[in-house]
Amino acid sequence: MTSALRFPWTQSMELLIFIIFSTFLLLSSPCPCHADSNSDLGSQCTEVEKATNSSEYQANLSELQNSLVANAPIQNGFYTTAAGKGANKIYGRTQCRGDISATDCAACIKNVTVVQGCANSKDATLWFKWCFVRYSDRSFFGESDQSGMVATYNDTNFEDAKVVSEGLYFTKALASTTPNQPSMFYTAVLDVGQSGKRYGMAQCTRDLSKSDCGKCLDFQLATFLNIVGNKRNWDIHGSSCSMWYYDYQFYFNYSTPAAKGGSTRSSPHRVAIGMAFPVLVFLLVL
Repeated sequence: MTSALRFPWTQSMELLIFIIFSTFLLLSSPCPCHADSNSDLGSQCTEVEKATNSSEYQANLSELQNSLVANAPIQNGFYTTAAGKGANKIYGRTQCRGDISATDCAACIKNVTVVQGCANSKDATLWFKWCFVRYSDRSFFGESDQSGMVATYNDTNFEDAKVVSEGLYFTKALASTTPNQPSMFYTAVLDVGQSGKRYGMAQCTRDLSKSDCGKCLDFQLATFLNIVGNKRNWDIHGSSCSMWYYDYQFYFNYSTPAAKGGSTRSSPHRVAIGMAFPVLVFLLVL
């Protein structure tokens, strides 16, 4: 008769199996971060003009939008173009966030272009979390434009008082460092000890000069500092630059100027300021 050799089942073996299983789950997880999802942030439009209702103008706008969707993802998420001629000529620019994949970039731009809020405007900027589109009846390429901005934040999630000053220096450093980075896109992490970490990101449109990029980001901070300065999670979007500050890793890991993208937290507020006209400020609960 043969007998089987048995080992005693010990707590040490149970612990070892638990560690191996936990490690497997960790390594097989696609991303340990909490990257955000895409969403509509709002738009800035001129008043509706009769000329924009013409079939020629609408055809040019459709051609422009299709070109932006097709070309931006294969140009590392940034593209400028024009469509039409004469009075109905339209200039367009789009840019995706630097950590978003080409697939998500294309999907985001396509979502933006179907938004109808500015369909009959000759100058419009439309923002989503992962990208934005601007079009106009005049060429604006290479210009730093602060005429329209939108900021989102959580009104109940305040920053720790001792972290506010560190966060301010951190975001100012983001603004000064970003212009000198490849594609003028930059991410950084601030370690605030027991308060955890803060994740920052900044980006300028690639047709700006380094100087204009820095000025654009500085202007955004100065404009919204009193609103978002004590918040833990916020982002500011403009036609020429954008900034983000969160207490979790909201962006995807990336290895190229245009990499990857995805769950936002509770009820953000949105503030939009348009400075091409008398200052407009409004607050919305999404």
